[in-house]
Amino acid sequence: MSDQDLQPEEFAQAAAAAIADAQARSFREAARVLAGAGLCGVCADEDAGGLALGTAFALPIVAEAGRLRLQWPLLETILVAKALGSSALAAELAGGTRIATWALQGSLQDGYAGQARHARASDWVLVADGQGGAALLDLATVRIEDDPALDPDHPQSWLGLDHARVLATLDAAAFGALQRERDILVAGLVHGAAEGALAATAAYLATRVQFGRPLSAKQAVRHLLARMRLLQEAAHAGIQRVLDADEYGQPRATRPVLANALSSAAFVLEKSIHLHGGMGFTWELPLHVSLREVRKFDAAFGSGALARQVGRDFIHSA
Repeated sequence: MSDQDLQPEEFAQAAAAAIADAQARSFREAARVLAGAGLCGVCADEDAGGLALGTAFALPIVAEAGRLRLQWPLLETILVAKALGSSALAAELAGGTRIATWALQGSLQDGYAGQARHARASDWVLVADGQGGAALLDLATVRIEDDPALDPDHPQSWLGLDHARVLATLDAAAFGALQRERDILVAGLVHGAAEGALAATAAYLATRVQFGRPLSAKQAVRHLLARMRLLQEAAHAGIQRVLDADEYGQPRATRPVLANALSSAAFVLEKSIHLHGGMGFTWELPLHVSLREVRKFDAAFGSGALARQVGRDFIHSA
């Protein structure tokens, strides 16, 4: 079956069912469920048991993971499985017997790495090597220190790499291509998280009645909802556009799209909590869980540094 016979939107429905099932299971059982549904190997080589589909097909899957607040490194496992080609390591990831994460800061050359999601429960971690490429490391040989500053329930991790065992390496070209796909999928994940929050907020405001009228009838509320929807639509358009080449046949830059998605998602989630009267910070309606994920990714990319760099690049290009 060719890519032309499939539609990426169809993957969202199948992914939602598998993700909902995985959320009710342990971390290792979740790997089996997600891999069994073909999610872990959606982009992996066919010889490794994957579907060998493009980034466009992984995008709705990670968006559903964001919308449903999945606490499992699905995005990272998808990307690492693809990067490893037809190797036995890729097959283990696609089959759900191993789990991979990605340290977004630091390098093997520095001797440390950081901003890795779910490192304590994962098997392998992808780390920049400091020379343009990357290395896949065995987490059993890495010193892990949790950083609960942004999320005490699911903290990021800092990794000591002094005695890390290297399982595989990626050259600069392969790692650069993988980073581009990572930017797109992270943008998709945070956009999905914000989309879920906006849908919940719109439903709540339409049913919550004060002084005989639903809250959504109030002009100030409607204006804020409209702005949130506008930001979501703009972010979605940017993410879809970056999948295609520009008018010269060249790949489009992903960093502006990622910076916009992070900023928009944070705004939408914060306003969703606000419009719920602060009730969003509860376990019954855990909007704060999604906000924490967005803020963790923002911190991993420099807490605003990404947007500033995009602005500088644009000025220099002009």
